Amino acid sequence: MTDTKVITGPRLILTEFEDGDITPEYVSWLNDPAVVKFSNQRFREHSLESSRAYVKSFTGTENELFKIVHAETGGLLGSVNAYVDTRHLVADIGIMIGNKAFWGQGFGQEAWTLMMEFLFVDRGVRKVTGGTLATNKGMVEVMKRSGMHLEGVREKHFLIGDQAVDIHLFARFRT
Repeated sequence: MTDTKVITGPRLILTEFEDGDITPEYVSWLNDPAVVKFSNQRFREHSLESSRAYVKSFTGTENELFKIVHAETGGLLGSVNAYVDTRHLVADIGIMIGNKAFWGQGFGQEAWTLMMEFLFVDRGVRKVTGGTLATNKGMVEVMKRSGMHLEGVREKHFLIGDQAVDIHLFARFRT
C-alpha cells in the first residue's frame, strides 16, 4: 500500500487526484468556456471517460496530479498538476480552479505556491516553470507573487479568437 500524498496549506488541502474525483461537476468545469478560456482545453470536448483517462495517465509516472480541496468545507475547487523531468530536476505546473465561487480570493495563488514548495522540498526539483497567455492577468500575477520571474516570451504564439497573443514563460529556482 502506498502513502497518499497530502499537502496542507492555510485554507487548502492538496491530495492525489483519484478516479473517484471525476464527477459530472468536474467535467462541466472542463467544458465551461469561462473556466478554460486561456487553456488549450477549450478545444476539446471532455467526458467522464476522457477525464478518467487523463487521471490514469499519471499512474506510474514521475508526474503529479492533485485535487484542490477547501480545508474548511471539503469542497473540490479544482486541480493542479506538475510534469516532472527527473533527469534535469525541473517541473512545469498547470492549474485549474474550476469552481467559480472561489475565483478572485487567492485560492489559485495558495495552491500554486503549495505545489511549488512540494516540488522543491519533497521532490528535490531545482527549477519550476509555468506558462500563461499574456492576457491571463490573474495567472501572470499568481506566478509573479509566487516568486517566479519572466524567463521568456513567445510572441503572438496562440490565437484567442482572431487575436494573436503572447505566451509568458515564468520560472523559479529552488535557491
